[in-house]
Amino acid sequence: MWSSEQLDLDAYLTHLGYEGDRAPTLETLRALQRAHVLTVRWDTLDSFLYREVRLDVPSVQDKLLRRGRGGYCYEHTVLFAAALEKLGFRFTAVSGRVQLGADSTTPRPATHAMLIVDLDGTRWLNDIGFGASPLEPIELADGSRSEGGPWPYLLRRQNVTHGSPGWAVHQRGDGAEGPEGWTVRQVFTETPQYPIDYAVGNHFVATHDRSPFVTRPYIQRLRTDRHDTLDALVWTTERPDRAPATETVQPQEVPKLLDDVFDIRVDPQEASLLVTRLTELNV
Repeated sequence: MWSSEQLDLDAYLTHLGYEGDRAPTLETLRALQRAHVLTVRWDTLDSFLYREVRLDVPSVQDKLLRRGRGGYCYEHTVLFAAALEKLGFRFTAVSGRVQLGADSTTPRPATHAMLIVDLDGTRWLNDIGFGASPLEPIELADGSRSEGGPWPYLLRRQNVTHGSPGWAVHQRGDGAEGPEGWTVRQVFTETPQYPIDYAVGNHFVATHDRSPFVTRPYIQRLRTDRHDTLDALVWTTERPDRAPATETVQPQEVPKLLDDVFDIRVDPQEASLLVTRLTELNV
């Protein structure tokens, strides 16, 4: 279903620096998730520059593995799903609604891609495409937590989006919804999604005038001790237990910043187009 026959699994695992066991076990899943989140880059440049993002496996692996570019949740999840399918894992794809800065009574579109992996009767949420993603799977059980990275996450079973039963992923912070000290990051139900469903959601995210990824570039890189973002021209570095450091950069500085900080490479033609578009935004 996820076109795993088109995936160069050896090239993917080499890109991750993964040399471990390939059996479909929890240990393998944990190692692959951590390696993927820390290695495969995250950016929205194609939607900002071209209003086109391809989800076929050959295009995704060429972009994310060979060209040194990043992608967003649909691309990451399609790539990871193809790898898991080829390794023999059983899983269901789902869609979530990002809720940060929103309220559940006015839901955003369900345009965040995730997987639920079934291992020996226990299900695990695999969210590798958020950018600042958990570094480990989270057991799909009320109250489960992830402590495997620089920031913790909490999973709660609750009503979501106009009373539908589902799940909410919480991150540390103060919000109108969620337990004290936590804010809802995204909500989702267990309704299965298929490649065609992701194609529809991806079309909105990549092309629609209301998509934030069309109106400005957003770049992320997570490391074990920091999280960098570039939102248009605002570069922010967050570290655990420290105040964020933020500065505004100039359009012509962005291609070098992408290479130096985010480990994302753009060719000269793409760099020139990016500087032009950012200059237009900044006028």
